[in-house]
Amino acid sequence: MKNTIGHSITLTIFGESHGPAIGCVIDGMPSGLEINLDYIHQQLSLRKPSGAISTSRKEKDEVKILSGVKNGKSEGTPIALLIENQNGKRKDYSKIENLARPGHVDYSAHVRYGGFEDASGGGHFSGRLTAVLVAAGAIFRYALEKKGILVGSHIVSIHGIEDRKLNEKKLKKELKQLNEMDFAVLDESIKEKMIKEIQSAKEKKDSVGGILETYVLNMPAGIGEPMFSSIESRLSEALFSIPAIKGVSFGEGFGFADLYGSQANDAFYIDKGKVKTKTNHNGGINGGISNGMPIHFYTVIKPTPSIAQTQETINYKTKKETSIKVEGRHDPAIIHRARVVVDCLSALILADLLQEAYGRNYFGETL
Repeated sequence: MKNTIGHSITLTIFGESHGPAIGCVIDGMPSGLEINLDYIHQQLSLRKPSGAISTSRKEKDEVKILSGVKNGKSEGTPIALLIENQNGKRKDYSKIENLARPGHVDYSAHVRYGGFEDASGGGHFSGRLTAVLVAAGAIFRYALEKKGILVGSHIVSIHGIEDRKLNEKKLKKELKQLNEMDFAVLDESIKEKMIKEIQSAKEKKDSVGGILETYVLNMPAGIGEPMFSSIESRLSEALFSIPAIKGVSFGEGFGFADLYGSQANDAFYIDKGKVKTKTNHNGGINGGISNGMPIHFYTVIKPTPSIAQTQETINYKTKKETSIKVEGRHDPAIIHRARVVVDCLSALILADLLQEAYGRNYFGETL
């Protein structure tokens, strides 16, 4: 099992949903990077469940820094982070042991790991581990912000209910506003409709999914490599590691299929000595390399697979067909909580790319 991502900066995660703790080790750290624990906890608060539209499982998500930080600055050695699980309930899964929950990894993991996997709440495959991705990514999201690079997302749609579009002339302002929201939408009336749709799904013992739209502002041009280390491939590798993400597209994405080349191309021009494009259909990336325009992409979050309806399934030990009703604490939608996971993990990957390009001194300080 490979649990490490990154090139210059690497992240290795560990833990299970209902185990004693989850955590990570971040290696390749620059020295002298500010580690703002308050900022990390603020980012984690955006991931926490809230109200009737989220799981009733409550975790404090207090991050313990075990190594690599002194007086609030990185030492340049590996940073180890630990988050204790204080509200796990393995017994919730005893009734469905050896049953393949539809939409879950249970059967696939059982085959892959020969029955030695932890199946409680998804074990190591659970969305619970995204708390670690937020904690680690928040370190670099904060570092990027100090460099003037802003990452932000909003909920484009939930089960067909759509938010208004971002104003491209006010991207910085609107992204900053969204980054402070626990339910990141631009239109307050749409927020109410989305929440009602989530509540309706919950009443039906069902769940809903949606789409996130993400922008990265002020990423310098010339970052990334063609082919196997493009910005698209590096971000996609990470984003598809977030449970429930089933689609990633950049710029116009699948919309390119309906355009002429003359419509899809972004014309270059000079604005006060800076190279810009008049449109941004390609999402700030040409040939896998940033062109200085905002990086722009979408992610699709599938409906939460744990639902309380009775569903058809199998017992993969007895090889018999049966039915299943998933009990316990589950989200009728996770898109509003997944938003900060996308932002923080994207920040980590972008920081990795920047450190590759400019070296460790890009983020750190020297005495």
